[in-house]
Amino acid sequence: MARVVVVDDEPMVCGFLRTILGSAEDIEVVAEAHDGAEGVEAVRRTAPDVVLMDLRMPGMDGLTAIGHINRLADPPRVVVLTTFDADQYVLRALRAGATGFLVKSTPPQDLIHLVRVAAEGHTVLSPTAARRLIAASTDSDSARDRARRLVAELTERETEVLACLGEGLPNARIAARLHLSEATVKGYVSRLLDKLGCTNRTQAGLLAHDAGLVGS
Repeated sequence: MARVVVVDDEPMVCGFLRTILGSAEDIEVVAEAHDGAEGVEAVRRTAPDVVLMDLRMPGMDGLTAIGHINRLADPPRVVVLTTFDADQYVLRALRAGATGFLVKSTPPQDLIHLVRVAAEGHTVLSPTAARRLIAASTDSDSARDRARRLVAELTERETEVLACLGEGLPNARIAARLHLSEATVKGYVSRLLDKLGCTNRTQAGLLAHDAGLVGS
């Protein structure tokens, strides 16, 4: 059972998401909140697997709430809810540790599927969306320089694995492409996150785009 907290300042949006997700037998909406501070408290209280987080809210906004949630001992996966996918605020949220984003117009069955994907620990972010966000970044020069410095410290194999993360590939497909076992790939990913100072695969994937490891 995937446990979900929904955070949005529009009660109608929360109600819609609760109804759609509640129709799935393996998903339970355990709490809803209407600003970032309530969202952080709901996460502390219910220990969910996934948080669906709006960004623009009165009081504590979603970006600040993501920072608080990711400092918890065992944080859930935070997926941003957004109206426009090529949004500077979304990019900042991903860099802050969100594992992906969902556009609010996502069809109900796709929404259920993507929440399941997030609950399993995978990125909810397509390579196309990642490239579009990177292209919209106003600090691309500084991000590119930082990413290239970090990548220069990696081994050739680590760089190959990072490029695969930039394409949004799961461990099984990385293993097949690089002729490695899934366990070996998992070890490489863990070491990469540590060496690059990334919270999750999404941050590492964005860094791969910044460094130019993934074609546009």
